[in-house]
Amino acid sequence: MSKPNILIFMVDQLNGTLFPDGPAEWLHAPNLKKLAARSTRFRNAYTASPLCAPGRASFMSGLLPFHSRVYDNAAEFAADIPTYAHHLRRAGYQTCLSGKMHFVGPDQLHGFEERLTTDIYPADFGWTPDYRKPGERIDWWYHNLGSVTGSGVAEISNQMEYDDEVAYNATRKVYDLGRGHDERPWCLTVSFTHPHDPYVARKKYWDLYEDCEHLLPEVPAFPYEEHDNHSKRIFDANDWRSFNITEEDIKRSRRAYFANISYLDDKIGEVMEALEGTRQVDDTIILFVSDHGDMLGERGLWFKMSFYEGSSRVPLMISAPSMEPGLVTEAVSTIDVCPTLCELAGVSMDEIAPWVEGQSLEPQGRGVTRENPVAMEYAAEASYAPLVSLRQGKWKFIRCSLDPDQLFDLEEDPHELTNLADDPAHAETLKYFAEKAEARWDMELFDAQVRQSQARRWVVYEALRQGGYYPWDYQPLMKASERYMRNHMDLNVVEENQRYPRGE
Repeated sequence: MSKPNILIFMVDQLNGTLFPDGPAEWLHAPNLKKLAARSTRFRNAYTASPLCAPGRASFMSGLLPFHSRVYDNAAEFAADIPTYAHHLRRAGYQTCLSGKMHFVGPDQLHGFEERLTTDIYPADFGWTPDYRKPGERIDWWYHNLGSVTGSGVAEISNQMEYDDEVAYNATRKVYDLGRGHDERPWCLTVSFTHPHDPYVARKKYWDLYEDCEHLLPEVPAFPYEEHDNHSKRIFDANDWRSFNITEEDIKRSRRAYFANISYLDDKIGEVMEALEGTRQVDDTIILFVSDHGDMLGERGLWFKMSFYEGSSRVPLMISAPSMEPGLVTEAVSTIDVCPTLCELAGVSMDEIAPWVEGQSLEPQGRGVTRENPVAMEYAAEASYAPLVSLRQGKWKFIRCSLDPDQLFDLEEDPHELTNLADDPAHAETLKYFAEKAEARWDMELFDAQVRQSQARRWVVYEALRQGGYYPWDYQPLMKASERYMRNHMDLNVVEENQRYPRGE
C-alpha cells in the first residue's frame, strides 16, 4: 500500500477562538471552510508556547521548550533533535518547506530535504531576552503598539511580499510533485507569516469587513493596575505608555487582521487549486494549524506571550482517511502534530515515542477520548521567570514562581476574568493541578536553564558581530541553468516531461 502525501499549512498568530468549529461563520474564508468540512476539527488546540520560534520548534519536534531548549525567538534549535521532517524523510518521504519556520542557528533545514524560500526573521542570537535585566526593553526588535496605531490599508508590505513568495513557490512545487518525476511520497510544509501584525491589509480584503460586527473585543481594556502580574509585564514590554490606543485604532487593527485571514485563504486556495489540478487531493493528508494566537485587544492586550485563550489557543484541522470529519472538543496540543503525522504516514511509533512528549491525535479522530492534560510553557520576552500552564477538561491552571497561581473555569468564565485559585470551593481542583505541575516541572531548574542559555547566547552573539560576519540565514539555492530549456537538454523531452496531465 502506497504511503499518503502530506500537505501542511501553517499560519502565524491566528487566534483559535475564531475557529470554534472551522472558521467562524462571519469570516470570508471559503477555502478554509471547504477544508474544515472534510477535516477533524480540534476546537481546543493549544500552542506549546505562545511565541513564534518556541511554538514552531515544539510543533516540529513534539517537545516542549524545557526539552527542546528553544525558549525564545533567538534560542538555537539543535540539529540533533528529530522533527517530523526527519522521521518522514527517514521513512522514504521527500520533505520540503516553503516559508517561515523561524529556525535559529546554523541548521536551517531540520530534516527538510529542500527549502524554497528564506525565512522572514533572523537566524542568529540577536533577539535574546535577558533575565538579568528585568523590565529592559530592546526597542529595535521588541513588539510595541505601533502595529495598532499604524494599522490600515496597503497594497504591498514586507509580510505580503513574503507570503506572496511562499504561495508562489508552494504552488510551483505542487505542480512539480504532480508531474511524478520523483516516485517517493512527499510532505510539503507551506508556512505563512500572516495574519501576524503589523495589522495592514490589501484593500480587496479590507473591503470584505466594512460592516463587520466583530471589530471591537468582547472584553474591553481595563486599567493597568487591575491586570495580573504577567499581563502587566506584557504591557510594559509593548511600551504601552508611549501610545494612546483609540477605539478607531482597535477597529482598524482587527479589521485588517480579519482581512488578512481572507488573504491567507486566497493563498491557500492557490495551493489547493494546484493540488486538485494535478489529481493529488485524494492521496494527500492535509493539516492546517497556527503557531500561536493573538489577543486582538481583548482586555487591552495585543499579540501573544500570554496563556490567555486568544494568545494560546490555535486552529487545528486534519483531513485524513482514518480520521472522521467532525468536531473534537477535548484539549490537544501542537506537540501532538509530530506523532500524528508519523502515525498517519505509517511510521513506526516505537521509534518516535522516545523522542516526543506529544501523543498522536489519530485515535481522537476515531472518537477515542484523551485523558492527559495539555501542557504549555513560556520563557521569553515579557517574562522574568518561566511560566507553565495545564489545560484539562474545563480548567486552565497557570503557574509562575514570581506570581500567585491562576485557575480558570473556561465553561463558566470563557474570558478568564475570575481567578479561582483562592476560592475554597475549588481547593481540591487547585491541589490536583498543583500536584500535576510539581510532578512535571522543576521551576527552579527551568529558570536556571533559561538564564544560562541567555547568558551564553549574549556572549556568542556579541563575539560574532565583531569583525567579519557570516550569516546563518538560509540562502535559497536556485540553479537557473537547470530550469526551463537549456542547450544540454532535449526540447522535446523538456516539453513532454513538464506537462501535466499528458494526453488531454
